Amino acid sequence: MNSDAPRRRSPVQERSQGTVQRVLSAASSLLAGGAAVEALTTAQIASAAGLSVGALYRFFPDKQAIVDAIAVRHMESFQERLAGILMAALPKDAPSFLGTVIDAFVAYLEANPDFRILAFGAAGGGRYVSRPTRDDYAGVKVAATIQEFVAGAFDIEASDSFAFRLRIATEIGDRLLAFAFEQANPADRARIITEAKHLLATYLFGG
Repeated sequence: MNSDAPRRRSPVQERSQGTVQRVLSAASSLLAGGAAVEALTTAQIASAAGLSVGALYRFFPDKQAIVDAIAVRHMESFQERLAGILMAALPKDAPSFLGTVIDAFVAYLEANPDFRILAFGAAGGGRYVSRPTRDDYAGVKVAATIQEFVAGAFDIEASDSFAFRLRIATEIGDRLLAFAFEQANPADRARIITEAKHLLATYLFGG
């Protein structure tokens, strides 16, 4: 038997993965429908997913684990969408690439209110995704993807110095987007996002 052949998942694994996705989809639907994160309970999520609370706890130890899993699922979905955007039209330079990333992320947040609420709060005033999850995904994985792309596409050295600046830029960008989504007026939000793109491009690429 060829040991390199892909292993087929067992029916138990398939059911377990399906249950996890049901829980995450149920929680996302409740949030998108206006449920407050603070008031949302694991009992409500289990009921919406068609499970007992005990069954839910087999996969998630608490509500925070569900929140973090939803955020990770959205970040993976966003990266897939961004890859499609970049394959369709490669930006002309690094600042344009950064602007494309930010515009795509803003569009994704606007299209997915459950993720926007978890990332920045219902009115931009709170964060529900845990700091370790934010650091691991946005601060490490997404930053590494951006660094790898600009190094290959625009001949920018993937140095430790650039990696550190990118980490700082990611943190600044996160806070500026939170500020942008606090604005009730779409024009004010757009203005902040435009300034954020200019500020971050100047810091990272000098233009």
